[in-house]
Amino acid sequence: MVTECEKTSVVHADDVLVKVKRVGICGSDLHIYHGTNPLASLPRVIGHEVTGEVANTGSHVRRFKPGDRVVVEPISYCGTCYACRKGRPNVCKALSVFGVHEDGGMREYIVVPEKQLHAVSPDLPWEEAVMAEPYTIGAQAVWRGRVEKEDTVLIHGAGPIGICILKMAKFKGASVMITDLNDERLAFAEKNGADVTVNAQKEDPVLRVNEWTKKEGANVVIDAVCLPSTFETSIDAVSPAGHVVVLGFDERTVGISQLPITKKEVTITGSRLQTNQFPYITDLLNKGLLTHGGLITHTFSADDVHQAFQLIEQHPGKVGKAIITFD
Repeated sequence: MVTECEKTSVVHADDVLVKVKRVGICGSDLHIYHGTNPLASLPRVIGHEVTGEVANTGSHVRRFKPGDRVVVEPISYCGTCYACRKGRPNVCKALSVFGVHEDGGMREYIVVPEKQLHAVSPDLPWEEAVMAEPYTIGAQAVWRGRVEKEDTVLIHGAGPIGICILKMAKFKGASVMITDLNDERLAFAEKNGADVTVNAQKEDPVLRVNEWTKKEGANVVIDAVCLPSTFETSIDAVSPAGHVVVLGFDERTVGISQLPITKKEVTITGSRLQTNQFPYITDLLNKGLLTHGGLITHTFSADDVHQAFQLIEQHPGKVGKAIITFD
């Protein structure tokens, strides 16, 4: 529901008050909306794909001033646990995600510590800036899969995250095959650089991978669908010495044999949120090298947020990325 609340304000010396301009809707927001996200507690202000304008700063803030445009890095962490010491604060034992574990960005004003903000160009349209966080998810998956130039990459799923992964893999110089069940999404993926598209309802992805790679298999398989069936397909489709990257939270068990994992010495890797990807992504955005290219298909005002969620649920194949405006 939409409610009125008292305007938040700077409290700590490193706080930054941000006037929110755009918020993207993520699939995880839908689960929180319905109370089915196992990681979130209710009530919760959702929204972790956030861009806005600095309205005020605490006394110790040096990197930002009122009027600056920023995007939010939606994670806070302890800095001392094993994961943090290994440079992986995205899986900190005390991880708190903005819009999941704590109230997020679907409100007119937010207060965020300076370290969780990144500057974007004043010339960058809000509709480009709001995509920063989803792109970091794509960049993280590509990093976790160690994608390199001339690698062959299979991506399961041509939804918004699949497209973000596709864009990041192409920046690395990889050749990419992407699968989906929706021909419109596959056509959009082709326009955004996919070398091969496969409708998994009509064709066997493993057969197509073998044809495409001359029976070597895909060097990296990134599963953005995350069903038991797509995970099983990933193990069959990956090449010897390859990587399988999993982004999902499906709690169902998967029946796979140990043999192909050992025989091919496959590396199976989880990918959650992002690790130090924001500087890379904001640099690409600020230089105009990375654009949504039509991925944002629908825009709603904050008053119409319920209609936005209904559209995504009822017509998922027709919605790329939907965003909420707070102008």
